[in-house]
Amino acid sequence: MVLGVVLPDFIKNAQKDCNLYPVRVSHLFEEAPHQVSLLKGWKKHIEVDRLFHSSTFFQVHTNELKKMILGSCEDSPVKPFFLAHIGLELMLDHLLTTDGLVNINAFYDQLAKADRAALNEFLHACSLEDTEIFFNFLNGFISSRYLLSYQKIENITYALNRICMRLWDNPFTDSQLSDLTVQLSYFKDHIKDNYLSIFAEIELDLRNQ
Repeated sequence: MVLGVVLPDFIKNAQKDCNLYPVRVSHLFEEAPHQVSLLKGWKKHIEVDRLFHSSTFFQVHTNELKKMILGSCEDSPVKPFFLAHIGLELMLDHLLTTDGLVNINAFYDQLAKADRAALNEFLHACSLEDTEIFFNFLNGFISSRYLLSYQKIENITYALNRICMRLWDNPFTDSQLSDLTVQLSYFKDHIKDNYLSIFAEIELDLRNQ
């Protein structure tokens, strides 16, 4: 289930041009409990994404962060809204980890214990014929425990820069990255007292469906 929740993002990170639609072939997973769990996790990811991106919280805080980072994006090919969108999501990750609300090591342990054979069959059923690239990504993600770095604000800047480097060459100068770290720190202080409201809102929406 945990692996299924993060699987849509993992697929895109491993192979950005890969598009899978497991819901369309959900009948293929009915007799396999582990694959049913993967599908449930996948569906939850999609629904939470929909609720989050349509929320007032997302609209308001993305706009606020966009205004704060305009200087960091000056003369950069990166669009401020794009950076603010991802920046808000990573900042939520940062706050959850620094406040101890997510156990990162337990998360990695759950990923490591997931049934690889069931996952491989799931991906094949979704028409991903060659799964080697994906499993190489998954193994690297688990072994690196990269999310532990999210506890430092400067590593959020680093992560944002790495994401932008997939799309643009040299998206930011060193001074722009330094300024971005400063703005992210200000933004963290701005939302830290009420950021949990969006999680409560989404959980309520999910229960009421």
